[in-house]
Amino acid sequence: ILEYMDGIRLHDNDSLEEYGVDKKRLVEEITRAYAHQIYIDGFFNGDPHPGNFLVSKEPPHKPILLDFGLTKRISQSMKQALAKMFLSCAEGDQVALLSAFAEMGLKLRVDMPQQSMEIASIFFRQSTTATEAKENIKALNEQRERNAKALQEKMKLNKKEVKHFNPVVDAFPGDAIIFMRVLNLLRGLSASLNVRIVYLDIMRPFAESTLLGSLTRGPSTNSEWIYDSPVNSEVESKLRSLLLEMGSDKILGLQVCAYKDGKVIIDTAAGTLGKYDPRPVQPDSLFPVFSVTKGITAGMVHWLVDQGKLKYEETVADIWPKFGTNKKELIKVHHLLNHTSGLHNALGDVVKTDPMSVCDWEEMLDQIAKSTPETEPGSSQIYHYLSFGWLCGGLIEHASGRKFQEILEEAIVHPLHIEGELYVGIPPGVESRLATLTVDMEEIQKLQGIKPGPDVPPELLSGIAQMAAGVPAMFNTLNVRRAIIPAANGHLSARALARYYAALAAGGAIPPPHSSNAKPLLGSHVHTPAFPTAATSKKKKKGSAKKSSGSSSSMEKVEYAQLRTSDADSEVSVAASGSTGGRLFSNSDSGIMDAFMGVGEYSGMIHPNGKFGLGFRRYGRSGAPPTGFGHSGMGGSNGFCDPEHGFAIAVTVNKMALGSVTRRVVRFVCEELGVPVPDEFSVSGEKGPDMVLNLAPPAE
Repeated sequence: ILEYMDGIRLHDNDSLEEYGVDKKRLVEEITRAYAHQIYIDGFFNGDPHPGNFLVSKEPPHKPILLDFGLTKRISQSMKQALAKMFLSCAEGDQVALLSAFAEMGLKLRVDMPQQSMEIASIFFRQSTTATEAKENIKALNEQRERNAKALQEKMKLNKKEVKHFNPVVDAFPGDAIIFMRVLNLLRGLSASLNVRIVYLDIMRPFAESTLLGSLTRGPSTNSEWIYDSPVNSEVESKLRSLLLEMGSDKILGLQVCAYKDGKVIIDTAAGTLGKYDPRPVQPDSLFPVFSVTKGITAGMVHWLVDQGKLKYEETVADIWPKFGTNKKELIKVHHLLNHTSGLHNALGDVVKTDPMSVCDWEEMLDQIAKSTPETEPGSSQIYHYLSFGWLCGGLIEHASGRKFQEILEEAIVHPLHIEGELYVGIPPGVESRLATLTVDMEEIQKLQGIKPGPDVPPELLSGIAQMAAGVPAMFNTLNVRRAIIPAANGHLSARALARYYAALAAGGAIPPPHSSNAKPLLGSHVHTPAFPTAATSKKKKKGSAKKSSGSSSSMEKVEYAQLRTSDADSEVSVAASGSTGGRLFSNSDSGIMDAFMGVGEYSGMIHPNGKFGLGFRRYGRSGAPPTGFGHSGMGGSNGFCDPEHGFAIAVTVNKMALGSVTRRVVRFVCEELGVPVPDEFSVSGEKGPDMVLNLAPPAE
């Protein structure tokens, strides 16, 4: 529209001074206008240089935007990805940054999250005045040199090669290039007017609005709140109605999967991946499940016993020589599994002093081997909330002579064909499927006046509300997500966890393949996405131009991260790998399940009247023998099975609370199927020791 506007040019400094224009406020207003265009409208001017603006002569001297010749319209998904990239830089969240890259179509050849964060943050840094520009350029050059050196060391490149190495697989997305151009020009605008602008503060509300917008709609107005997947049973249809009734006030993101008599009867995903991640939860989304991980780790120990690598009654020091110090010589394998080793507080002081020390696997194993028990082995059952993982993890590695991750894959992941959907420590390349934790602070406040059970260490209750509020921030970080923490760091889908417990409920017999109607197919992901090695990169560079297109295509498959195989390949793979007849254990059905629950010939290995069997929490009705086993996690996720009724269920959540959502879901499903509801999930029954999920309710 051609319309005459009487204003002042931005380069006319004398006139700006004469009219009393607040230049800092002016640039802030321009920045807000562009933030609104980008994050709210999705349609913006890509050329905000000084010549494309005027300032009105009348107070309050509003900016006038001219010349919308270079404009860009972006999709809703790109808006969300750009907003997520912005907020990840504001929060220093490497997981969200890598996820944002994947969402906008940016694929990297190399895994260097810290350097990626530093580079991305440059675009949102505080602007500098013209007089500070020289020093700013010097600092940026120094940072660029540090990043180049890190890349050179990571990829084993020489100085010449690193100059030509492009860490991006494909061309940088055009929408993102225009977006970054706008930020650079806005920064130039600040410098030309000699003002400092904090872009993170100004643009943040608009970015948050983009990500929060779809969340506020909730299930009543958002038809996609429950992920569109086939309904496997009448029970599942009723469950979905219940979830809609419960709504987004209690549910952020959730997955539920259940098996009955070896068949999938529920496989539902609902909600969003995070508070600032409006993408829908899908069946293959990966949730952090805290102590649910202990049930996976326990299964690995039982697998090694079944393989003849371990015996429950062996002393740990016979398998792990360095462990046999500081009064630990009499601790046996079954003591570790039954939470009766006396090491319930081991490394507690280390973790309090330096919480990120949990990421150093070798150091944690070394420290746990030097620890001293507080009680005699077998004398009392006190929940080993963190130490359980390092105790069993060290045992697994020393008994097998192999790495923890290798045993996890051989014993559980590959036989069940759940590749890409069960990890203890995620690999690079799966960040875009991660659910992000948040806390229901309204429920956490109810922790005041909690009455703990006798198996809960007092140390665990000290400042628990503050701890619960801080846990998501720590466990959302990339370093912690990638660490091996076998007591608390599982990342998995509900359908992978349910399949695991369905196999355990059948004494290790592997269930039939998961439904081929569920998309994406279970087991269709590459378990460890690949990044190129230095040798591969050098080889490609030296390659002749005479290579055929077929050869090039083959090279790409080897070289770049491949997050999913084709559906056709997956169907064949599932049919081949997931066929019935296989087993996780060679032991008889009843024998291995007796070991899980600590009954029969294994009853002497557990603490009398204790709530745990060998590695699993025992589930049942008060006053009756246990009928099932499984493990819950802090905040609400859970997996368990009832072998007598051929039932297994898994629930994953990312809004941490007192477990009310999980209990209601499990109660509903059990009642619909006629399966006894364990006390753990009843309204008034005794809860287990996993902090916010399993603490007993306040005394009345």
